[in-house]
Amino acid sequence: MQSKEDFLVFGAPRIEQDDIDAVESVLRSGWLGTGPKVSQFEREFALYRGASHAMALNSCTAALHLSLLASGVGPGDEVITTPMTFCATVNAIIHAGATPVLADVDPETLNIDPVQVLQKITPRTRAIVPVHFAGRPCDMDALMALASQHGIKVIEDCAHAIETEYHGRSAGTIGDFGCFSFYVTKNIVTGEGGMVFARRAEDAARIKILGLHGMTKDAWKRFSDEGYKHYYVVAAGFKYNMMDLQAAIGLKQLERVEHYWRRREAIWARYMNELADLPLGLPAPVEPHTRHGHHLFTVHVDAKRCGISRDAFLDAMTAQGIGVGVHYLSLNEHPFYQETYGWRPEDTPHAHRIGRQTVSLPISAKLSDAEVTRVIGAVRSILQAQSVKVAATAC
Repeated sequence: MQSKEDFLVFGAPRIEQDDIDAVESVLRSGWLGTGPKVSQFEREFALYRGASHAMALNSCTAALHLSLLASGVGPGDEVITTPMTFCATVNAIIHAGATPVLADVDPETLNIDPVQVLQKITPRTRAIVPVHFAGRPCDMDALMALASQHGIKVIEDCAHAIETEYHGRSAGTIGDFGCFSFYVTKNIVTGEGGMVFARRAEDAARIKILGLHGMTKDAWKRFSDEGYKHYYVVAAGFKYNMMDLQAAIGLKQLERVEHYWRRREAIWARYMNELADLPLGLPAPVEPHTRHGHHLFTVHVDAKRCGISRDAFLDAMTAQGIGVGVHYLSLNEHPFYQETYGWRPEDTPHAHRIGRQTVSLPISAKLSDAEVTRVIGAVRSILQAQSVKVAATAC
């Protein structure tokens, strides 16, 4: 067992001195809440991704929720999404008053399967929420064609996909809305935070108002040196705004986003090369004319092939001081959704199987070459030890 000091934390962010300096500068400015840094972050992130309208919020969950509301989603409506995602994706649908509907994933890409989506569309379907799993873009041509045919909205969950591109277009700019996460494990971090892109100016304006109590003016415009501005409440909104403290970190992280992506790409390549001879399931190759965000590196531990269960593998990695993740246990495995919607694991068999086998290895830009070597060594030693045990049993 490794000491706590040697433990390699999964998803640890890379924080540099200028991130710390940026926070200190905001603290000294006296303006900590939503203000000029948030506005700057919105402009610069939109410019980076080629978006028309960007609104900073306190989470990707908030971005999804407000995108659904701006899409007109409400009670009696259905929204189709993937079972291979974090619970926030379906919870946002539930909070909008709609019913989430799961369509199974493609077993190779782990992204929502458009063929399965088509089978789930009903007259009550109002939107599709595809999740660009691990940073791999979904089949957006097929999904957008379905949306056009059936007159439904597309809200891209880009929590894993800040740098992702599909056929020359940035993830989050293809559908009607794109929702991003800047949580502490993401490719740009602000601690907590999110952003939503909207194609239409009127949708952007509605999200801007709904994200701060339904008020027509935010605090920066009310209390800045331009003079006090009266506000009016025009909707029952939410407390979803981002703070300048967060945006200051995000601006600095954005300056290094491509550098960090290249580092994760290099780690990804090492894993693909140096784990290729093991009985693990590795990620599918990156599709032509796309850019993978390399947010997660997931392997599949099939007990029959590997001689060890997924959960035993997780324990063995932890014992060697390597933090790992599970992305994700299929949503229809969770008690709340089973009790509320009657979901069962067998409803989405690909997601069920993958959810029982998947393990995410560390791929943060913070990792050194030596730490990557350590991760690879741990995986190899665990599986090789199991091979020896199996051989000894056979004899």
